[in-house]
Amino acid sequence: MSSPRWLPLESNPEVMTKFVNSLGMKLSWQFGDVYGLDPELLSMVPRPVCAVLLLFPVTEKYEAYKREEEDRLKKQPQEVSPDVFFMRQTIGNACGTIGLIHAVANNLPHLEFESNSPLKKFVELTCKMTPQERGAFLERDESIRVTHECSAQEGQTEAPSLDEKVNLHFIAFVNVGGQLYELDGRKPFPICHGKTSEDTLLEDAVEVCKTFMARDPQEVRFTIIALSKD
Repeated sequence: MSSPRWLPLESNPEVMTKFVNSLGMKLSWQFGDVYGLDPELLSMVPRPVCAVLLLFPVTEKYEAYKREEEDRLKKQPQEVSPDVFFMRQTIGNACGTIGLIHAVANNLPHLEFESNSPLKKFVELTCKMTPQERGAFLERDESIRVTHECSAQEGQTEAPSLDEKVNLHFIAFVNVGGQLYELDGRKPFPICHGKTSEDTLLEDAVEVCKTFMARDPQEVRFTIIALSKD
């Protein structure tokens, strides 16, 4: 049986904020663009920041790096906190929604939700599951699927067809227990990038984003979005 496919989500902070709000997250935190990587532009991002999303092109160079990283970390496993909420991507083009779930699920104490929030309910129902089981559970979650579909139609660019190959991918960066984690549903496990804090999460995540850009210096299709307190 082929895996399900969704329409890709646009890297549009307004669409993302509306998406999580439709799933019962209150607007005390919102997604916003990070317009540049130098300190002056980073200082314009509202604080505190509790998660950073990166949209980047999946190129041959990146795929080669990803295989090499996976082999290395299988031989020398990292220490990953059991508190990290991580899920695998089993749905085509669902990386935007999975990035949003990673951003929200690892920040539940900071965020506020309506009492019947489908997003919070998803996290609570899957918190004891394996990453693979969480991915499979998302396939059956109608409220998130329908909200994703509506959001995918709402961007400024026309949504591609379901069959169109999309080579852009979303990942999330979060702070769990003072460590910076890269959460990518296409990878078998979270990647730990060392120490971070509530105050330095944006700057620390941006340093990792720079390494993605340096691997593909000819590419311009990178977007960084922060989840900040409004």
